[in-house]
Amino acid sequence: MLIRNVRPWGGQHSDVEVAEGRIAAVRPHDPTAAPASDTVDGRGRLLFPSFSDVHVHLDSTRIGLPFRPHTGAPGVWAMMLNDRENWRDAEVPLPERVAGTLERMIANGTTRVRTYAQVDVDCRLEKLDAVLAAKERFAGHADVEVMAFPQAGILREPGTVDVLEASLRSGATVVGGIDPCSLDKDPKGHLDVVFGLAEKYGVEVDIHLHEPGHLGVFSTDLVIERVRALDMRGKVTMSHAYELGSVSESVSRRLIDTFAELDIAMATVAPSVDGQLSLADLTTAGVRVGLGEDGQRDYWSPYGNCDLLDRTWQLAFTHGFRRDDLIEMALAVATMGGASIMSHDVPRLAGIADRPGVAVGDRADLLLVDGETPTSAVMDRGKDRTVLHDGVVVADGLSVVRL
Repeated sequence: MLIRNVRPWGGQHSDVEVAEGRIAAVRPHDPTAAPASDTVDGRGRLLFPSFSDVHVHLDSTRIGLPFRPHTGAPGVWAMMLNDRENWRDAEVPLPERVAGTLERMIANGTTRVRTYAQVDVDCRLEKLDAVLAAKERFAGHADVEVMAFPQAGILREPGTVDVLEASLRSGATVVGGIDPCSLDKDPKGHLDVVFGLAEKYGVEVDIHLHEPGHLGVFSTDLVIERVRALDMRGKVTMSHAYELGSVSESVSRRLIDTFAELDIAMATVAPSVDGQLSLADLTTAGVRVGLGEDGQRDYWSPYGNCDLLDRTWQLAFTHGFRRDDLIEMALAVATMGGASIMSHDVPRLAGIADRPGVAVGDRADLLLVDGETPTSAVMDRGKDRTVLHDGVVVADGLSVVRL
């Protein structure tokens, strides 16, 4: 395949040759060359790596359904109970909602997905099964990792540990934890289960952390202890972790340096909160950082639209970025930053100025989108998009191509 007349990361007009799922050559654009039958006309559009959504709850989506009044009460437990009361009563069955949301994400340019699937004594494996079915349906369009996620905690409800373990036997490849202190109120017991299952099944860990300030740092330090003791470098992600930067500059520096040393990744959903660790400092230190949309128009929140370019704008906005290099860094986090969490064959971002993913030898997971510059693409979020996965066009014009 030849992708004609594109501008990799906003650079010069180029022709990109793709072979066996990877970029084989990048040459200056030749306007006199006759297009072949397997040519994609870039029309001068920007070329980026495709997006990597590494924190999304496909299992709770209401994308495509009518808006409904928000009925959740504040707090993780109350919001979880609200979801539990309503998720079975949606207008269409859960498998259809999950597949439709994943399809829309692909159409907008996401070809790598790490999705949560809630497992508990209420839904048991029903949500997991719906997510696994969507993963199989779109296996040729995107790489999807499925996380077994104990949204209701692990120790509060008898039988949860058994369901969590059953989910790992059924196809989940990441095991989740959530707020070890504030939800289960037994951080040691909670993390013992999570890391014990990770060891037993050889899977990675993703810790959902909403805990504030010193409490969040305390839980994080317990995770760090286990990463060291079990030699789980490169196998743990801290998600959300909104307030790890709120305690002191020295604590923030220690955590960033430790995350880099132990290769503990971070996944953000670009929240509008104070106290976050600096995105620029994390990237400069070599911490793997990725972006996700979290829940999408579900029983937790009306936000989310399956467009990670839109969430990239939010990431730049909530961090107060105005300089082009920082906005482009946000794009790098949303694309190859997340890719490096899902596959350690993908290197960590090498600082603020790193613009990876479109060089010879890189996997041809690519997004063509209209725009003058990378910054303008984030600001304008154009809709003239073509998406490639493994060197194959999987979406064009915001519609998924049937393979």
